[in-house]
Amino acid sequence: MIPKAAQLLGLAMRARKVITGEELVVEAVRSGKARLVLLAADASANTSKKVQDKCAHYGVPCVWASDRYELGRAIGKDGRVTVAVTDGKLAESIQRLLT
Repeated sequence: MIPKAAQLLGLAMRARKVITGEELVVEAVRSGKARLVLLAADASANTSKKVQDKCAHYGVPCVWASDRYELGRAIGKDGRVTVAVTDGKLAESIQRLLT
């Protein structure tokens, strides 16, 4: 993951604009709270399909991140497979850096 994107993700976490965990992320996408979903490259096939399908259906951008440990480290937690950013401006900045 690009260091600047990891910094912004950490900032989003401190501002409480991040949701982690597969079920919570899917619920955030469904409810319209999620502005960007980050998916670890080492996520299981089932999880990645489920999250990508939900994002595609609800029109939420879904971006691949490096691996679960780097994604977790960016938000100060253990390994995380899915992370949703709920702030529009932060999500836009992170997406721009990762694509």
